[in-house]
Amino acid sequence: MATSKPLSAADSARLTRWVSLLSVSMASLLVTLKAVAWMVSGSVALLASTADSALDLVASLVTFFAVRYAAAPPDAEHRFGHGKAEAFASLVQAGLVFASAALIGQEAIRHLYEPHPLAQESWAVLVMALSTVLTLGLLAAQTRVLRQTQSVAISGDRAHYTTDLASNLIALIGIGASSFFGLNNLDALAAIGVTLLLLWGAVSVFREAASQLMDRELPEDQRAQIISIMTQDPKISDVHQLRTRSSGPYVHIQMHVDLDPDLSLEEAHRLMVAAENRLLVVFPAADIILHPDPHGRAEPHGGAFPEDQAGLAA
Repeated sequence: MATSKPLSAADSARLTRWVSLLSVSMASLLVTLKAVAWMVSGSVALLASTADSALDLVASLVTFFAVRYAAAPPDAEHRFGHGKAEAFASLVQAGLVFASAALIGQEAIRHLYEPHPLAQESWAVLVMALSTVLTLGLLAAQTRVLRQTQSVAISGDRAHYTTDLASNLIALIGIGASSFFGLNNLDALAAIGVTLLLLWGAVSVFREAASQLMDRELPEDQRAQIISIMTQDPKISDVHQLRTRSSGPYVHIQMHVDLDPDLSLEEAHRLMVAAENRLLVVFPAADIILHPDPHGRAEPHGGAFPEDQAGLAA
C-alpha cells in the first residue's frame, strides 16, 4: 500500500506500536463480550465469531510484539535490521486463521445436521451489533495507519478484523433469521459463511507476507519514482541494476549510477550524497546503497547476479 505522507522509521514504529496496542485491547474486549453472549444463547454462529475473535487476540499479540522487534535498529547479527519479523508475524496470523476456519467449519457442519434452538437471542444480537461498531472503529484506525506506513504486520492484522467485521454481520443475520423464522440451521449456514471468509482472508495475508519474505520488488510506480529522483541531476546520466525490497518499516534500495568518468572522487561522492538525500525525502525509512560507475568505461560486474543476467541489467 502506497504511503500518503513520508514517515521516518521512528514515526512509523510509533504509529504501528499504538495501533497494535489498540488491536490487543479491542480483541480482549470482543472475546469477553462474545463468550458471555454465546454461553447465554448457544448460537453456533456466535461461537464461530467468538473463536474468530479469540484467534484475532492471539494474532494481535503476535503483531504487538513483532512490530516492536521489527523497529529495533540493526545490530551485529542483523545488519539489515529486524524488519522481516513483521512478515513472520503475518505468516503466524495466516496459520491461525486457517486453524480457525477449520474448527468453525467443522462445528457449523455438525450443527447443520443437529440444529438446536437458540436462547436469549436478544442478548446475542446486542453483543454482535456492539462488536460490529467496535470493529469498525478499529478498522478505521488501522486503515489510517496503513495510509502512512507499509507495515505488513498491521496489514495482516487489519485483514483479520476485516474478516471479523464480516463474521459479525453474518452471525448477526444468522441469529436474527433463526430467531425470526424459527429455522435453526440458518445459524449454522451463517457460520459456514464465516468459514469461507476466514479462508479468503488467510490466503490474502499469506500472499502479502510471502512477497516480503521473498524480497519482492517495490511496485513499478515506486521504482520509476526512484529512477526519476536519481536522474534529476543531469550529471547522473543513468542508473542500472536497481534492486529494491521491503523489510517491515524499512525499504532497501541499491543501484549502480552512471557518472562522468572524468569527475574527481570528491565530486562523485558529493553527487552520491545529494542523490541519497533526494531519495530520503520521499523514502525517509530507506537504507540506500549506491555504486558509481564511470559512464562508458565500466567493466561488467560479476557475482551471483551479474549485470548481463536477463532482467537485471534492465
